[in-house]
Amino acid sequence: MSQRIWWQVYPLGFCGAPVRPDDDTQRDMVPRLSRLENWLDYMRRMGCDGLLLGPIFDSDTHGYDTTDFYRIDPRLGDDATFDALVRACHERGIAVMLDGVFNHVGLAFPEFQAERKRAQAELEAGGQPSHRDDDMFTFSVGEDGKLDYEKFEGHAILPALNHDSPHVADLVVDVMEHWMRRGVDAWRLDASTTVPAAFWAKVLPRVRRDFPRAWFMGEAIQGDYPKIVRDSTMDTVTQYELWKAIWSSLKDGNFYELDWCLKRHNGFLATFTPQTFIGNHDVTRIASVIDPPRLALAATILFTLGGTPSVYYGDERAMKGFKTDGVGGDDAVRPEYPETPEGLGKTGEWMYRLTGQLAALRRSRPWLLDATSAPTLVDNRRYSYDVTARGVGAATGDGGGHAPSLHVDLNLDPRPYADIYENGQLLLHVEHHERE
Repeated sequence: MSQRIWWQVYPLGFCGAPVRPDDDTQRDMVPRLSRLENWLDYMRRMGCDGLLLGPIFDSDTHGYDTTDFYRIDPRLGDDATFDALVRACHERGIAVMLDGVFNHVGLAFPEFQAERKRAQAELEAGGQPSHRDDDMFTFSVGEDGKLDYEKFEGHAILPALNHDSPHVADLVVDVMEHWMRRGVDAWRLDASTTVPAAFWAKVLPRVRRDFPRAWFMGEAIQGDYPKIVRDSTMDTVTQYELWKAIWSSLKDGNFYELDWCLKRHNGFLATFTPQTFIGNHDVTRIASVIDPPRLALAATILFTLGGTPSVYYGDERAMKGFKTDGVGGDDAVRPEYPETPEGLGKTGEWMYRLTGQLAALRRSRPWLLDATSAPTLVDNRRYSYDVTARGVGAATGDGGGHAPSLHVDLNLDPRPYADIYENGQLLLHVEHHERE
């Protein structure tokens, strides 16, 4: 799975589902998820062979407040809708990754309602909420004397699961295996570092016993990435350090920041293959942070470094969108897509072409997966680096050959452009040319 190039989609937004339903009729079953089948050839032409889906399980609103892990959200469809999508993906050689939100649930989650009812009854009887080893949630009495519960990052609509509970561990294993039996290949573990690493170290090996090829990617915004991977037994984590360094160095004209980050990135690659990206469902669109010429350079960096890259839907079309705080603050970065690719017209066509070129370059050089970089020129507004294969197969071999490598030149002056060389020959000149 680490060799794949993933296309990340937030299904509720992409498919035009009501994210915050006004009434029960907006929760009626509509097979909107089938819209994605119209886009599978589009993503393949772009060079992506993995589909990373945001939340698709039954939830109260945005998908991260789950009410039933075993049911497809009716706003997206049902089991038949999901099965058809997985089948269409596998027919095209596309792997499927689901978003596993196992830190917290929604208020309507049945076990939460049952445990809260019991704790409330105990409180009203003059006692304290009891704590049983297999309780899925943790209750307490607040300063106001009312019943309280553990919440995810203080959000009242997101009760936190008790990861010391064997019941929670059994649930997560069963949920993962349920959907892997239906064809799922990999899992993104939402907010993975807010869950004890020991929990993952118990759960993931159990899943791997039945599904040896299962692949687990943890969301890790900050922290000691190698330690997180080692202690949790996850396969990889999201490389937020590199995401920030890419757009920030290009925006500010400070390639020293990127150079510093790549030294750390090389260290990560020695122990695991980071999941790399320049955009996702939780951040302001990169096209809203840097202009199109610099966006072309950002994509060049992403596809020429070691890691498992992903492209967030809309970024391949240079779409804009600002993330803000508060209710609806993510809507602008989680937009609806048309029924078919033709509905996009020529919007961002130049970026789609460039993404395809860079993905093709990468796919023909699988050694880039864990290749390391070394700077050859560092300046505020110019940066050059060699990226070289690592490992036994990359070492100098018979006949005095050399490890496969590329040379990349990034320039902001007199205009932003990049050149990619192999063995002294220009492979690709990257420069923004918008023909729309």
